[in-house]
Amino acid sequence: MSGDEEAASRGGGKKKAVAEGGSSSPLSVLADDVLLQILGRLEGDPRDWARASCASPRLAALLRAACLPPRLTRALPAELLPPPSPDGAPRAWAALHKLSVCCPGLLRAGVLLEPSDDFGLELDIGPDLSIPAPSPSSSLDHASTATSAPAPPPDSSATWSLYDDLYLDAAYDCSTSEAAQIPNTAATPTPAPAAAEGEDAARRGVASGSRRRARRWLGTVGAHLASGSWTLSREQGNKLLASRFRGDRLYICDWPGCVHAEERRKYMVFRGVFHDFRRSQVRRALRDTRRPTVAVDCAFCGCTDAWDLYAAFCLRSFYGYHDDGEPVVRAYVCENGHVAGAWTERPLYS
Repeated sequence: MSGDEEAASRGGGKKKAVAEGGSSSPLSVLADDVLLQILGRLEGDPRDWARASCASPRLAALLRAACLPPRLTRALPAELLPPPSPDGAPRAWAALHKLSVCCPGLLRAGVLLEPSDDFGLELDIGPDLSIPAPSPSSSLDHASTATSAPAPPPDSSATWSLYDDLYLDAAYDCSTSEAAQIPNTAATPTPAPAAAEGEDAARRGVASGSRRRARRWLGTVGAHLASGSWTLSREQGNKLLASRFRGDRLYICDWPGCVHAEERRKYMVFRGVFHDFRRSQVRRALRDTRRPTVAVDCAFCGCTDAWDLYAAFCLRSFYGYHDDGEPVVRAYVCENGHVAGAWTERPLYS
C-alpha cells in the first residue's frame, strides 16, 4: 500500500469515528459500558442528561435506549410505559421522561390567560345576551306608526343584560342612599377615548395580566425542571375529574406539584396524561358538545391549542372562583391527552 493510500485510509477512519461519536474528542474512543457508567452517575439531575444528549448524538442514543427505560419503569405505572417495539420506541421514552420531570410553567398551564370577570356566570347561565332598551316611541298607536316614516333603530349601546343584573346584585349593595349614584343606562353614554396605536387591548383569553392592573410574575413562566415528586398517580387524577369521568385513567403528578409563589397567590402547577385519551369519556364529551379550544401550547408535544376542562364541566364543580374571577383550579388537555394546569388555595368563604 502506498503512502497516499495509507493517508486516505487513516482519514476515512477518522471521519467514521467522528460520524459515530459526534466529535473527534476522546469521548469517541470510549466503550459504551464506560459511557453508561458515566451517565448513571448523572441520574440525580435530569438536566445533566439533557446537556449530555445535546453534546453528542451517541450519548443521546444511549440515554434513550439504555438509561430512560429503567428509570421510568421504576418511577411510573406500568400502564403508561410504551409497548415493546423493534426499534425500542426511543421517542416515546423521551417524551414520557419529559412529562415526568418537566413542569409546563405558568404560561402553558393557562395561568397567564386573562381571567374572566363574570365569576363563572357564563358557565351557569349561558352566553351574555344584551337586551336593547325600549324605544320611547313604542307606546304610540300602531296606525300612526304605520303611516309615519320608519323610526331610527335604537342605540345599540343603551342595553342592559342579565350579566349586569347578577353582577351588580352580587358585587354591590344597592341601598336607597346609593340609588342616585347608579347611572342611567338608557342615557347616551359618553364615548370612551380610543386606545393608542400599538397599545395591547385587554381581551379575554389572551396571555396578559388582569384587567384591573398589570400583574407581576416573580418566578419563571416557561417550562423548567419540576420541583417535588417526579412520579404520576391515578389517585391524584381521580381527585380532579368529575364523578361521571372516574372511569377515565388520568395520571397526574403527586400533590402539590411544582409550587409557584406569586404576588397575588400561590399556584401549584401539575402535569399529567390520559391513558388512551381518544377512547376516554372526556374526549367523547368534548366531541359531543363541540367545545372550542383555547390558544394554550402543550409543553410536551407540538399541539398549539387545548380544551379547557373546567369550562367543559369535566372537573369537579365545587372548586369555584376567587373574588377576582380566577378559577380555583384550571386544567387543559391537548389532542394527544397531555394535561397541564394549576391548583390554588380555595377561598375561605367557599
